[in-house]
Amino acid sequence: MKTDTVNSATKYRLQIKILLFIIALSLSFCTLLLIVAQIPPFSVYRHILQGAFGSWNKLIQVLNVWAPLTICATGLVYTFRVNLWNIGIEGQVIMGAVFATALLRINFLVSFPLLSLFMAMLAAICGGCFWSCITGYLKIKGGVNEIFVGLGMNFLSQGFLLWLIFGPWKRAGMASMSGTEVLSTSFWLPTFFEFKLAPIGIFLALVVIAVSLCLLQFTYFGLALKAVGGNPAAALVLGLQPNRYFLSAMLLCGALAGLVGYLQVTATYHRLIPAISSNYGYLAILVAMLANYRILPIPIIALFFASLNVGSIQLPMALQIDSSFGGIIQGALVLSALGLYAWHSQTLQRTRRRK
Repeated sequence: MKTDTVNSATKYRLQIKILLFIIALSLSFCTLLLIVAQIPPFSVYRHILQGAFGSWNKLIQVLNVWAPLTICATGLVYTFRVNLWNIGIEGQVIMGAVFATALLRINFLVSFPLLSLFMAMLAAICGGCFWSCITGYLKIKGGVNEIFVGLGMNFLSQGFLLWLIFGPWKRAGMASMSGTEVLSTSFWLPTFFEFKLAPIGIFLALVVIAVSLCLLQFTYFGLALKAVGGNPAAALVLGLQPNRYFLSAMLLCGALAGLVGYLQVTATYHRLIPAISSNYGYLAILVAMLANYRILPIPIIALFFASLNVGSIQLPMALQIDSSFGGIIQGALVLSALGLYAWHSQTLQRTRRRK
């Protein structure tokens, strides 16, 4: 028992050291870029921090990004656990938003706001599941690579979204790019006083983290997902059905992506807009990769990414730097993590061979 405790403590210390080294390596790279471009790096980092945490309103914006990003990244852990790349999560977010909006556009539901919001959440989850099920089915039955299917489904969902906004759901007397009609205020998730923070979004993110952690770490289902992802052929010999777990992981990820689409409609934009997904699906892939496909680091990394997204907005005004510099930091973090994890894995393999 003591040996297991010591090994766990050593493992966590190693993970913390690796994470600190990743941050130091990526920030060093970005600092070097700024120096070469003759831009004061400390001023850039200071403005990013002020833009993310300089006031309560800015902190609220960070939390509004953190909740959907955390939910998406947590959903991706399921598919990564079975060694599937669910690139189509972006489209699943969009379809979740579309399904939720379709239900909330039914006029007679205005008289039942709480029931309508609950039904819209279920509809959004069904929309995300439906879209992910197509990818999973083509992977299982047709042997089509899930990356290519996911990318195709993303384009299809975006096209369907634009058709709705420019066509059947076009807002009368307004530019089409402004989105559909604003939902009735009874369909808006409640917020904290004057702040535009929906506590339900934060609550759902925390619930998703807790449930997913328990499901993946302490249940037979989580162990089966890991076995199938590690070696599908061996899992089949052990009596597991890999295709069933492939599809289950895709459905769970799609359900959480649909939930994010629901939050985008009812808590953030209150209507359907062309950029309803806010690219959270793609960004969540980076978060999950940086977390090394584990649940516990995701909330912290998602908070860091959300801070970069919100904080970098004021860079064009303060320093005449494009706000995409935050994306450069995010990309440098992921590349540093991938390089370091690959080096660490190769080092372990060499050590085992010597023994």
